[in-house]
Amino acid sequence: MTEVDRTSPGTSPGTSPGTSPRPRTMDVYRQWWLHDARWYQGVAKRFGHAVANEINAEALRYVAVQVGKRIARQFGGKPAVDLEELRRRYDACSEWMFPSELRDGATAVLPDGEIELTMRQNFAVVMVRMAGSLDGYKCPCTDIHAGWSEGLGVELTRNCATACLRDGDPACRLLMRVGSPV
Repeated sequence: MTEVDRTSPGTSPGTSPGTSPRPRTMDVYRQWWLHDARWYQGVAKRFGHAVANEINAEALRYVAVQVGKRIARQFGGKPAVDLEELRRRYDACSEWMFPSELRDGATAVLPDGEIELTMRQNFAVVMVRMAGSLDGYKCPCTDIHAGWSEGLGVELTRNCATACLRDGDPACRLLMRVGSPV
């Protein structure tokens, strides 16, 4: 004989009627990103966008360094053997900070040796827009890449954005050039 599921409609097994089911991880991420966007808006309103952008970039760079160090350890703690492996490490950094469920992007090694990150959708920009903070917001992408690079033990000689979703471009395009041989 099989056990009958006695939960009420709209509840999951092990959940009592009148209680909420356990949140999905992505729902929690979305709430934290909304928090961050509202936090940015509060700082910008009280102290100006320049201060909010500076603090945001500083905090994200710190997190990015930690993520870069984690990824370096996951790859054995040794330098990347070539640009393709370094590109994969940047992809891993992206996944740790902005899971693929929250973004639509990719990296590529260009013929001139630069690493290009293209982002067609970025959840952070969506959340900042939803919070009403897009005006005055400065994307901290190059600070994030600088942090990843520091954590990975890589020196960048070029780190720039040539297009940005925030500015209405169809995609962000970021270029990185490694200073020391990989």
